[in-house]
Amino acid sequence: MEKTMEKSNNDTQKPDKEESFEEMLEQSFPVEERLEPGDQVEAVILKITPEWTFLDLDAKSEGFIDSKELKDESGAFTVKEGDLIKAYLLSSENNEKIFSTKLGTGAAANKHLEAAFQNGIPVEGSVLKEIKGGVEVKVAGGSRAFCPYSQLGLHRAAQPDEYLGKTLSFKITEYKKDGRNIVLSNRKILEEERRELKEALKASLKKDMVVKGTVTSIQKFGAFVDIGGIEGLIPVAEIDWSHVDQVSDALAPGQEVEVKVISIDWDKDRISLSIKALLPDPWESSAASFPEGSTHKGTIARLAKFGAFVTLAPGVDGLVHISKLGGGKRISHPGEAVSEGDRIEVRVESIDPDNHRISLSPALTSGQEKDMVEEEALIKKYVHKSSKSSSKGSLGTLGDALKAKLAEKSRK
Repeated sequence: MEKTMEKSNNDTQKPDKEESFEEMLEQSFPVEERLEPGDQVEAVILKITPEWTFLDLDAKSEGFIDSKELKDESGAFTVKEGDLIKAYLLSSENNEKIFSTKLGTGAAANKHLEAAFQNGIPVEGSVLKEIKGGVEVKVAGGSRAFCPYSQLGLHRAAQPDEYLGKTLSFKITEYKKDGRNIVLSNRKILEEERRELKEALKASLKKDMVVKGTVTSIQKFGAFVDIGGIEGLIPVAEIDWSHVDQVSDALAPGQEVEVKVISIDWDKDRISLSIKALLPDPWESSAASFPEGSTHKGTIARLAKFGAFVTLAPGVDGLVHISKLGGGKRISHPGEAVSEGDRIEVRVESIDPDNHRISLSPALTSGQEKDMVEEEALIKKYVHKSSKSSSKGSLGTLGDALKAKLAEKSRK
């Protein structure tokens, strides 16, 4: 009975042993990952010869790089055996894998450019000069290529000459006439990098976060800022609480800034940023600084069809409606009464800090205030008398009183 049970147990354990053996066998012979032209690898340099440099690709396989690519201008090698380098697969034929590290520089053969075009491998090039519609770029140790202005970066450069003399990475978008007609794009490289960074940032970047960045370009509508490899936009209205006429007056390319993320739309690749959101809100103290009935001196900031905006303090503007301009005369545009930059004394009629609104009117002179008080007193006196008599002839009585008042003023 015991022997029978022992045999049964052994039979039960046998499949487990076989399965473990199969797993170990698979692990001892890993499947080689198939490389496609254009794939990038990291490999150790096995041996360097004057013509070829041999790479260890693991999985019992080797690759080759033209040794000329690994030499500097004086002909000396910039690497040594045992170094780890990155390289792109150019082609694979008869189990021979040909790689390239920095396509388009130094002694890289012109034939590599066609392989780079076919396989989407980046090339390096030096921007030589501006030509019609773009710039001329030197690649492959002497080949000339063309890059349109629109493909020099993520945004069309306001000053394309800033790229002159720089070495950039490009994708070859056209390769014709055996390399005599080559068109490049730096923008495609940057877009690919942004897509990779976008995926990484999706997990970490959130609305209302405060991040640091670098201004990359200035536009009429705002400034683009690099916040870690991906760009966001600071709209002109989010630069400062004060009105900004020219973005270039407040920011400059290369400037380091701290910004708040105010919105993210990953589907449209739009990230909106704000500097203003990190600054003290001047409207929080506006009710105490500009109470109703108070008078202040301000500067005409801008004119609109319906009135004039007056800056009372940095970031705090009030509106004088057109009906209150012109000194009692009807005008068709505020420009007939005031101009931008004028200093003007105004009176606060109403204030709404929550909606950032202040209603203003031109402040009266002491003489105007005295006349108004006297006229109001005269009208009150007339109304009081008319309430004790019939309304007949009351308009004439009031008119006579006002005429008399005007005549008295003219005599003075």
